[in-house]
Amino acid sequence: VQEEKIFAGKVLRLHVCTMEGAEWLEEVPEDTTVEKLKERCLKHCVPGSLEDPKTVTHHKLIHATSEKVLTDTKTVLEENIQDRDVLLLVKKRAPPPLPKMADVSAEEKRKQEQKAPDKDAILKATANLPSRNVDRTVAQHNMRDFQTELRKILVSLIEVAQKLLALNPDAVELFKKANAMLDEDEEDRVDEIALRQLTEMGFPESRAVKALRLNHMSVTQAMEWLIEHADDPAVDAPLPGQTPAEATAETGASSAEVTAGPSSEAGGEEAKDELTEIFKKIRRKREFRPDPRAVIALMEMGFDEKEVVDALRVNNNQQNAACEWLLGDRKPSPEDLDKGIDTNSPLFQAILENPVVQLGLTNPKTLLAFEDMLENPLNSTQWMNDPETGPVMLQISRIFQTLNRT
Repeated sequence: VQEEKIFAGKVLRLHVCTMEGAEWLEEVPEDTTVEKLKERCLKHCVPGSLEDPKTVTHHKLIHATSEKVLTDTKTVLEENIQDRDVLLLVKKRAPPPLPKMADVSAEEKRKQEQKAPDKDAILKATANLPSRNVDRTVAQHNMRDFQTELRKILVSLIEVAQKLLALNPDAVELFKKANAMLDEDEEDRVDEIALRQLTEMGFPESRAVKALRLNHMSVTQAMEWLIEHADDPAVDAPLPGQTPAEATAETGASSAEVTAGPSSEAGGEEAKDELTEIFKKIRRKREFRPDPRAVIALMEMGFDEKEVVDALRVNNNQQNAACEWLLGDRKPSPEDLDKGIDTNSPLFQAILENPVVQLGLTNPKTLLAFEDMLENPLNSTQWMNDPETGPVMLQISRIFQTLNRT
């Protein structure tokens, strides 16, 4: 018996297929390299093909089950091929031909033609155009005037809506339901899953809540913030703009609702008082909440916290605009935001005479929308897309734009 047969490895029977449909069995020791196996397969299916040394490199063996391309230098055992496995012999795709020099030149020319013009080319092309100076400051003031005027309109419309809704016998019940909806406001919630992930890492719950609110509920960013501020003595301080006074106001509002008498058993005056308390509670829940990150950033510039909160309230939580307001003339002032529009003005009269607005003012949801937009202008898009409040806001906007152009 030959020595090599005594020490030979296990013989595997492999089922080999080609793309053309040919099939056969190959019996090879498990220490056979993939390259040798490939040569045997080529001899079987393409006789005489090995005369060209490139033939082997132009083919590959693929393990059918795992869809893995086998490496030529590894053995059958190293590739974890088992007895009766199926292999596929495939010819490799030919590489794309290199482009001709003429094609390269044409492609470069096309890219140059599509390239954006540089500054010199723009100045040369526009040298003979008449100059038009646009005062960006005026444009910014016009936008700010629009926001201020719209806020005044909302303040006055809230007063009208409250008076109309107070005449509705079911107003108290309607607003109790609305108030319950506000208790489920997503903005006040903390992602429980994200909070649990941070507390399981060992972070205190109160600190983890603060980190999540500062980082828009992102676990990764909150974790980085917690690690970065681990030794900060003020890490457990409440967020700017979220003081214990808020909790006191909420508690006071809740007790006021509890002590208010039931409308069904009391007279009309008591029902009116109860409705007033509900309006106050809704207003307190919709109080402006500054962006904590913007507050911290602006306070680090040396501004007082109250000034920063006022600036963010005036500028709809926009940090850059708030910074300009703090460094500028600080107009409009926070007090101006609570003033309504002149009720005798043509603009307000036109709004009140609009049938869509009139109908909307009798809907409690419209009042909630006005309250929300008053204190959180960034939520305007949500109410514009709402099927009940959207038509009202659209009419107000159209009337404002029409009268503003005349």
